[in-house]
Order: sequence, then C-alpha cells, then structure tokens
Amino acid sequence: MTEEQKRKQLEALEQQAKALRKQLPRKFKRKILPQALSDDDFKKVLELIMDKKAHKKTKIAFLLAYESGLRISEILSLQKEDINPVAKSIFVRKGKFSKDRVVPLPKTWKSYMLEYIPMKYKNIKSGSRSLELIFKRCIIKLGLNPHLHFHNLRHSFATHCLERGMPINQLQILLGHSNISITNVYIQANPKDALATYENVF
Repeated sequence: MTEEQKRKQLEALEQQAKALRKQLPRKFKRKILPQALSDDDFKKVLELIMDKKAHKKTKIAFLLAYESGLRISEILSLQKEDINPVAKSIFVRKGKFSKDRVVPLPKTWKSYMLEYIPMKYKNIKSGSRSLELIFKRCIIKLGLNPHLHFHNLRHSFATHCLERGMPINQLQILLGHSNISITNVYIQANPKDALATYENVF
C-alpha cells in the first residue's frame, strides 16, 4: 500500500469515527434553577451588618444587588454620576458583554449612601472576594442554605419582580439579558401561575 493510499484510508476512518460520534447520546449539563432569598431572610442578613460602621458599604452593595438586580462587578464599577436620585435610576456602564442599561434605584436608598460610591476596594477582584465572604458568613450564621452566594441576591430581585407582576420582557431589560430564554429560567424556578392553573384544572 502506497503512502497516498494509507493517507486516504486514514482520512476515511476519521470520517467514519466523526459520524459515529454524532450518533452517540449527548451529555446534558444539569440545569440548576436560581434560588431566591425571601424579604424576611434578606432583612435578617442586613441586621447582621447594620450596626457595624465598617460594613456600611457592604449593606449598600447588598441593597444594590437585591433591589436593583446588579451583578457584583457592576456594583463595584459604579460611579456617583451613574446614580440619578431624581429619576430614581442607575445607569449601568459596560455591564456583562459591555452592554449599558438602566435599572431602578433601590426603594430603600438614602442620600448618605452616595458617599460610599464608588466603593473603595483595592480592585474589583478583592472587592468581590470581600463581599462574597461577608455574605457567606451571614448566610451560615442565620442557618440559611449554605450553597447561597452573593449572586443569589440578583436572583432574588428577578424572582420578586416576577412574583409582583412584572412582565418577563421588562425584567429581561432590567437584567440585561440578550435572550429572553435566559430570563425564562426564573419562571421555571417559581412556576406560580402554572401551579395555580393546575389547581383550577384538576
């Protein structure tokens, strides 16, 4: 067998192997539904850090995630000029995938909180670690689900918006999702309407 024949035979075998691989069942990654904190649990988290002056910026960061749906990186990148107390809005510059968007200012926002913006950390990475650690300590101390992370505050914002009647397409805009299928996961996590329909039908 010549070298050319060997090469062609090898190519044919590779093509057969590729075709066989396509027929194999795909491995599906487990889809984990987002978990939300209740308003009562969030109040308990705030109470743990409320009296500590050093943690005032931590409280503000928690509020921005829970009541405005900001990601931790977006909170740490905020500037004073991004916050509009008159319009009760926050301009998010270069969020995920460098997209801008506007979100609501937390209902419990106080004027003194602007003094803590921007949040003074060495960098975004160290700020993220610090906020994650404090949040995790609060969760464990309160005996809540130990698998909760800071990002679950954003999940809570989304879940509560839907629970209180916000249309899914509006929530998509506030969260900055490029595709509504990403936002739909919050309906799957809390299918209240579907469960209510089941009760009426059966």
